[in-house]
Amino acid sequence: MRIPVPQVAAIHDLSGFGRASLTVAIPVLSAMGVQVCPLPTAVLSTQTSGFDDFCFVDLSVPMRDFLAHWRRLGLLFDAVYSGFLGAPEQTATVGECIEHCLRDDGLAVVDPVLGDNGRLDPTMSMEMVEAMRLMIGRAHCITPNLTEAAMLLGETMPDAAVDQRKGVMDVTTAKDWLARLARMGPSMTVITSVPFTDREREGSSTIAYNGVEDRFWRVDCDYIPAFYPGTGDAFTSALTGGLLRGDSLPLAMDRAVQFVTLGLRATFGYSLPAREGIILEKALDFLRAPLVHSTYKIL
Repeated sequence: MRIPVPQVAAIHDLSGFGRASLTVAIPVLSAMGVQVCPLPTAVLSTQTSGFDDFCFVDLSVPMRDFLAHWRRLGLLFDAVYSGFLGAPEQTATVGECIEHCLRDDGLAVVDPVLGDNGRLDPTMSMEMVEAMRLMIGRAHCITPNLTEAAMLLGETMPDAAVDQRKGVMDVTTAKDWLARLARMGPSMTVITSVPFTDREREGSSTIAYNGVEDRFWRVDCDYIPAFYPGTGDAFTSALTGGLLRGDSLPLAMDRAVQFVTLGLRATFGYSLPAREGIILEKALDFLRAPLVHSTYKIL
């Protein structure tokens, strides 16, 4: 018997402090009426951005045992959603989960967590980049930021990936990158944190391509002078929840951008350390309400 709420296998790390990965995915998806079933990739004392000397426990071996148990139970999920991986070999475990534990009509979402602001994250390597290039071929939807998109495509890092206020991307290049990522396997490609030449105000856009329909989309947001880790996790979690609830790609993207923007604004008014992430708790109610105002545009 199929349960009355969607179930998601969430393959992310668990950080003891800081709003990122599972500590973001679980509340966001739960608020959207989705049951989250975690498959932890690593356990950390804190999330990695802004913290030094954090403790990191690689769960590559236990992951395989956990997944083997799931397979013996015959578990099937409405979505498999992966994010931060602790080692390149974990991509094989994600692939196995998609192949054996995803319903035939299910959704595979890969957030290819590699880096930001033009550089790799502390625990990442070029070996992980290569492994991620292969893994996104198993996904239906991917959500890299601009830095990660450049790494996946083997492109020179644009100035915009390092500092959004110093670099821009034109529409032709944006469409080219989205389509090239789609040719690597996923039918839906989304790139976040993309500055454009045609914006009237300072800020960035999230852009997307639906390869099945051959349609490009964008959602704009104003610049907020702060960087908070975990916003990508919040975005992709909300996007995944929207798609599972039947939203179109542009509508799910719109909802996710508005949610993250609300969280950013709720947090920016306080003098809190940015490394702790956005105050999700003040924005979760937004995810339970109907989306009464949409801002998405054709790219």
